[in-house]
Amino acid sequence: MDDWQKWRKLQRANLVARREAIAEKDRIFWSAAITLLLQQGFTILKKKIIGSYHPIRGEYDPRPVMDYFEKHGATLAIPEVTKKDAPLCFRKWWGKAPMKKGAYGIPVPDNTEQVIIDTALIPMVGFDQQGYRLGYGSGYYDRTLASSNPSPLVIGIAFEMFQLDSLHPQAHDIPMDFIITEAGIYQTIENKLISISTEECKAKNNLR
Repeated sequence: MDDWQKWRKLQRANLVARREAIAEKDRIFWSAAITLLLQQGFTILKKKIIGSYHPIRGEYDPRPVMDYFEKHGATLAIPEVTKKDAPLCFRKWWGKAPMKKGAYGIPVPDNTEQVIIDTALIPMVGFDQQGYRLGYGSGYYDRTLASSNPSPLVIGIAFEMFQLDSLHPQAHDIPMDFIITEAGIYQTIENKLISISTEECKAKNNLR
């Protein structure tokens, strides 16, 4: 595709508008399903340093499941934009952590300790059948993942209705290791999304 940036911009606007228009009862039901899948399929996260996010514009709210993992031993963090075109900085977060308004008006931890994450829960505007994510277009997550060594376990989260055939991936795009929707768990295997059970997911991740 020649003008993939314009195409993605149009897709992004359309998908965000559709997400914001989801009925509240559907959002609650779908979100509960995603939370349960994370708890059952990713028990390994109880031992991890998890980079999560503060939800905006109708995204799945990860805070309840993050509270669950923290109570079972995980360390939590939320990203902060510290410099334009730079990787994200992850700061420790907990339910009553001090917060401030960060870039784009999104709340971030107020000068809590910086940590290096080993797992990233990443919100997705959309995703495709090859495991690639459509974000908001700023590229922060791509830069962060590209500069991480070792690479964290990457879990993308979206509602099932936002799956597309292809995002026409570019060289800088990084596929998700796993994608979670209310419909189930997908793993990216050989450039293709494969549906797996919670038990399969748990077994695969416990080997890491």
